Amino acid sequence: MAARRKRRTMLYIPGNNPAMLQQGGVYGADGLLLDLEDAVALNQKDAARILVRNMINTVDFYNCEVTVRINHLDTPFGIADLEEIVPLQPDAIRYPKTESVEDLKRLISIVEEIEKKHNIENPTMTIHAMIETALGVQNVFDIAAYSKRVDCITIGGQDLTADMNVVKTKDGNELDFARKRIVMAAKANKIDAIDTVFADVDDDEGLMIETEMIKGIGFAGKAVINPRQISTIHDVFNPTEEEIRKAVRIIREFNKNREAGIGVFAIDGKMIDAPVVARAQYIIDVAGIEI
Repeated sequence: MAARRKRRTMLYIPGNNPAMLQQGGVYGADGLLLDLEDAVALNQKDAARILVRNMINTVDFYNCEVTVRINHLDTPFGIADLEEIVPLQPDAIRYPKTESVEDLKRLISIVEEIEKKHNIENPTMTIHAMIETALGVQNVFDIAAYSKRVDCITIGGQDLTADMNVVKTKDGNELDFARKRIVMAAKANKIDAIDTVFADVDDDEGLMIETEMIKGIGFAGKAVINPRQISTIHDVFNPTEEEIRKAVRIIREFNKNREAGIGVFAIDGKMIDAPVVARAQYIIDVAGIEI
């Protein structure tokens, strides 16, 4: 079985920063988020769009998943972003402030028109819907289920807390409901959920604690604003050697018992059934092991 795509980290890179764009693939993140939205000043939007287009065409990002965050279609820049980026078919487009199925319908319709215009018959680019408002949180189940092109739901913590008129605190309690609702919507539709950034790049302990928490509620990974945060997040998401050993043993015993027609069995006195096997397989997939 092929290893699942890892999305432990998605590193934001400002679309107007040529040095970071050129080096994006060497930072070690699982994914790169080339940002044309919040990271780029209004008077640099056009230049950033062209720079990102040229970088995608010429730079080797190695095995990173390359996602471009465009500007919202209600701004003067969204259509132009799509016109330049969609023909390149990066791995994904991240759409900010997704609030409803109607938002996705409009976006995907424009994407498909551009693909048709450029004779792209088998498009591979997916959509990452970014939830940044209370209305988006309310509608996230419908958003996650709308289209097979949507293969990831992400949360923007700063914009969401601003929309809620609350302050984002270190413990993140104000995002608890939104995070869990977003994860549940993603899991219900068998897609990934990616958490928001941890803004304090000097607080490694705080980053580790928050990452352990979001891993525990089901997020596949976390957005990153500084390359220094990558290793801490990977350490949390990577299975330990003991977890891998246990998972390999479970899968091997499962395969052996399945051949004998046995569905439920025991290891060291503990019952092993389908949910336990599924969790073991997930650990093996994340570790990139083939059995």
